[in-house]
Amino acid sequence: MDIHELTQYFLQYGAFFIYLIVLLEYMNLPGFPAGVIMPLSGIWAAQGEISFPVVMILTVAAGLTGSWLLYLLGRFGGNKLLGFYFRKFPKHRPVIEEKMDYLREKGCAGVFVSKLLPMVRTLISIPAGMVKMDFVRYTVSSACGIFLWNLAFVGAGYFFGDAAIRFFT
Repeated sequence: MDIHELTQYFLQYGAFFIYLIVLLEYMNLPGFPAGVIMPLSGIWAAQGEISFPVVMILTVAAGLTGSWLLYLLGRFGGNKLLGFYFRKFPKHRPVIEEKMDYLREKGCAGVFVSKLLPMVRTLISIPAGMVKMDFVRYTVSSACGIFLWNLAFVGAGYFFGDAAIRFFT
């Protein structure tokens, strides 16, 4: 799929397309990577198709929604999920238990930093729920990390989009 096809989806489905793709990515579900959609939405904002603040609101809202769903999965089903995982991959137990201890020790700062790291940024929500981190504090630290991550990607599209479009076309 190329930029023109993605642009057609955007024109057909509007801002909901951005929200949906980013939500799926933050839930670790297959689809278009948000690392493609977010810069592309920045390009659309630069071209006047959608406003930059709206793109940021959409992507942060989608990131938070996905993070909340995984947090709730961890909070209410994480132990069962982890038990299944440990039976399937017993050698991973020490590493995962170490990460859980890190999260217990660092708390919200650990969530914030994790939201800025590829791969970890989406998965940290499950252990945060499992350690029963305060939901409001989790949300604030997640929102701050999500905002910075998304700002980097949407901003890159906004400021460097013309060069990317020339490169891909």
